[in-house]
Amino acid sequence: DLKQFFESVDCDIPEKLQIEHYIDELHEKYQQKTIKRKIARIKEFYNYLEEEEIVQESPFRRIRVKFKENIILPRIIPREEIEKLLNCMYKYTTFCRKKDYNSALRDIAVIELLFATGARVYEVSNIKADCIDLSSGQVRFMGKGSKERCVQIADSKILKLLRKYYDANLSEIEKSGYFFINRFGKRFSEESIREMLSHYTSRAGITRKITPHMFRHSFATFLIEEGVDISCVQHILGHSSIKTTQIYIHIATSKQAEILQNLHPRKHMNVGYVA
Repeated sequence: DLKQFFESVDCDIPEKLQIEHYIDELHEKYQQKTIKRKIARIKEFYNYLEEEEIVQESPFRRIRVKFKENIILPRIIPREEIEKLLNCMYKYTTFCRKKDYNSALRDIAVIELLFATGARVYEVSNIKADCIDLSSGQVRFMGKGSKERCVQIADSKILKLLRKYYDANLSEIEKSGYFFINRFGKRFSEESIREMLSHYTSRAGITRKITPHMFRHSFATFLIEEGVDISCVQHILGHSSIKTTQIYIHIATSKQAEILQNLHPRKHMNVGYVA
């Protein structure tokens, strides 16, 4: 971001007007989220220069940057498609070749863990074997900014599946240290998880493009729809600010219709209708 900035202004010490012109250029080229990040990096750089007394005053003290970031609602997977996908994966284990069985177990375990915990794909990919307690169902994730959080696997069937996968791949897991491994005994990478999910989505006959992160969105949205307090969802997801979690306070059209049909006060009013 800084390299792009200095290449654009083409001088060592840009003045206020040059910076404002650069910000105008950003608004013409990028989305609001990207612009916000680029400006933040430049501000941090000038704050550093000011603290080190390399410049007398940061020009950003005289620049007011105001813009509204567009809110993009998270894409979720309909419940029936998650069910269809998982059923397809479980069915595959009943007829796959014996040499593919362990990999099939791993694939189901990965998807079940994504949906059961709302974890990010890199958190699941990098999880170490000693971070999952297969007795209690407690999972320790290392999230953004090296922040550790614990999430409980509440479904005994998922816990049983994880134990089955672990027992079938015990020696390779102990050797690598990672819980999810590929056929070479190495860490099962984020890209491999995406490719695996794409493969099973196609096999299940689902045309929607599903990404691992959509399980996180679905997890959070469904919990809030079921009435779970947003602060609890924030804690489970590992968001440092509740503002990040608030994006999930949107109600799907089907849920909205159900709520209005059953709970709207008009339903309980004694009012006549046109014959």
